[in-house]
Amino acid sequence: MHSAFNAPVEGSVDLLIIAGEHSGDEHAAAMVRNLRAANPSLNIYAIGGGELKAAGAKLLFDLTEASVVGFFEVLKHYGFFKRIFSETLNWIREHKPKAVCFVDYPGFNLRLAKALYEEKLAHKAGGAIRLLYYISPQIWAWKAKRRFAMAKYLDSLAVIFPFEVACYKDTDLDVQFVGHPFIDKHFHNNILYDKNGRVLLLPGSRKAAVKRIFPLMLDAFLRLKRTMPDEKAVVLYPTPFLHNILKDILETDFPTLVDQVSFLRSDEMVTAKAVLMSSGTISLQCSIEGVPGVVVYKANLFTYLLGRMLIKIPYLGIANILLNKGMYPEYIQGKATTKALSTELEKAIKDAKNNLRVKGLSDQIKELLACKKAKFSVHQWVLDQLNKVFIG
Repeated sequence: MHSAFNAPVEGSVDLLIIAGEHSGDEHAAAMVRNLRAANPSLNIYAIGGGELKAAGAKLLFDLTEASVVGFFEVLKHYGFFKRIFSETLNWIREHKPKAVCFVDYPGFNLRLAKALYEEKLAHKAGGAIRLLYYISPQIWAWKAKRRFAMAKYLDSLAVIFPFEVACYKDTDLDVQFVGHPFIDKHFHNNILYDKNGRVLLLPGSRKAAVKRIFPLMLDAFLRLKRTMPDEKAVVLYPTPFLHNILKDILETDFPTLVDQVSFLRSDEMVTAKAVLMSSGTISLQCSIEGVPGVVVYKANLFTYLLGRMLIKIPYLGIANILLNKGMYPEYIQGKATTKALSTELEKAIKDAKNNLRVKGLSDQIKELLACKKAKFSVHQWVLDQLNKVFIG
């Protein structure tokens, strides 16, 4: 296990950031860049990924490469996560950062918050470390009772959807809406709609999910080419690690598509006429830009069945959840067939009326996520919380 947990630490630590997903790594990196611009002397460490490191945080461990989803996937990697958890807790015990900022990733982060509380290291338990949380767990979808534990352990929560503030109204937790990072004036959306662009494939950022979803996407694109032979596709990937997995699937299982499908890093500019996407964060960028398309998701069977019992909302795609209506059709598990997906892709490319509908809904998404009602931006929220440490 390659890590820098045992590397020397320079000076006192102002902030430790913990982000276990690629999207959280990206959002936290934007926060760090703004923090360092506002106060270059801040000593920031992170357990996250390459984006946080590039932003100037000292990376202790790259947790994003190990991201998994689903109850059974987590069980399979239990030993690994237990070791990382122990290493992280030991590091916090030794170096006592002024604040810990958890970013999403609730399975790991809320357990760690509880441990810090129980060891009386957390501010709310009489300790010196303020516990902050950026990007709320989706308590409006499942595990709503988590909010009471969060209120017990955390000093403050920054949410990215305005309706989430009300989800905590029956607790005493300080909750601040800080605007969604995709609407922030400094955020550059690299996905643009263009009727002459390519078909965009977004298989996600988790290894296990990508291996299930990407072949299905390629199969649907191959079927689409029977009726639209001139179409080409582009795939966005978050890391070289995922790129290698995706490229191997394409070359091994779909050799006839090798010269029809190209790859770009997820931060590179791309114009798309239609999108076939998993339900991850990047799909929200497509909805903001009004790119027509379809949501597809396929989980481990037991994870899916467990999710069906626990999740209380009718949609999986973030845009559909926000609007509470079907901006994008969703094909989940057995419904995600090659024929159904290729048919929806063709509709997304050809149906001008539907595309106007999608564009109209994208304006509603932007209005919902706008920062106008935010008291703080996320980096201002962190500085405000750190200031409370400095003044006592």
